[in-house]
Amino acid sequence: MPLLPVPLRSLFSPSPVTTPRRAAPRHLLFGHYSPLVGAILFLSLGVVAGCALSRYCIPFQGVRSVSSVRMESASTTVPSIVVYVTVPNKEAGKKLAGSIISEKLAACVNILPGIESVYWWEGKVQSDAEELLIIKTRESLLDALTEHVKANHEYDVPEVIAVPIKGGNQKYLEWLKNSTRAN
Repeated sequence: MPLLPVPLRSLFSPSPVTTPRRAAPRHLLFGHYSPLVGAILFLSLGVVAGCALSRYCIPFQGVRSVSSVRMESASTTVPSIVVYVTVPNKEAGKKLAGSIISEKLAACVNILPGIESVYWWEGKVQSDAEELLIIKTRESLLDALTEHVKANHEYDVPEVIAVPIKGGNQKYLEWLKNSTRAN
């Protein structure tokens, strides 16, 4: 039997019972909803539970394979990313966001005020009020964007973290491509 998460083991493995009881037949437990129950468990608990309830065990490929194929095959879009950069205040955020857009390193920069960052720096825990820049750009511009942030940021080690965009509004992704430089 496959190794199941602890809450599921009791459902699928025999447990010591002091009073002899007959187990309910499977069709009484799930009835004609058996495929639905399996699908719900598969989606909510993952492959392990889905494989345990099903006679077919198909590895879950995730959303990545479907959406990345969709973006790569569409000639009107390019692989895109969201980049997070923290700044110390509103003025620094507006200045950096403006320079990023002027250089066509991104199509859009959202400035999210009022975040609190707790981090390890110079041997101790630090806590500072900051603002977060949420930058939408082409994947191919990440290196240029990172260098621009490092050159124009007041922190010694500015945060530049990229997350891939796996899909979305086709028109927005086309606009993102058309609003940024090629490289």
